[in-house]
Amino acid sequence: MNKPYILLVEDNPDDIELTLRAFEKNRIVNDIVVLRDGAAASEFLFDRIGDGRGLPQVILLDLKLPKISGLELLEQIRAHESTALIPTVILTSSKQEEDLVEGYRLGVNSYVRKPVDFNEFVEAVRQVGLYWLMLNEAPPTAGGGL
Repeated sequence: MNKPYILLVEDNPDDIELTLRAFEKNRIVNDIVVLRDGAAASEFLFDRIGDGRGLPQVILLDLKLPKISGLELLEQIRAHESTALIPTVILTSSKQEEDLVEGYRLGVNSYVRKPVDFNEFVEAVRQVGLYWLMLNEAPPTAGGGL
């Protein structure tokens, strides 16, 4: 069995660093794979299906990504049987209502706006980690090798 990990899809280096620091500060010890654009994340996920390596336990997805947007990536994830049930959380600074609505229409599990204040951001990441990694009962295919 493959070790559970978190997939963070984020292009902003500052937000990557803040997220990693927030996980560390909250003692969330899962491995974190960071990909900086939607195309790289799509290739990563679908290559893992083909070679039998494990899928992430949860995907943290920014919306404003190069090459393939977060919403387009979410649509790809939900369209494929092997990835459709992976818990996916949009973690974004977008305050556009249409992004929120479209994310839920495409099947996101949760939509979290990134707080600007570091301490609030750390708390938001703690809550996301606690829920999706500890409390949530994921479907048997999510995070496992297919």
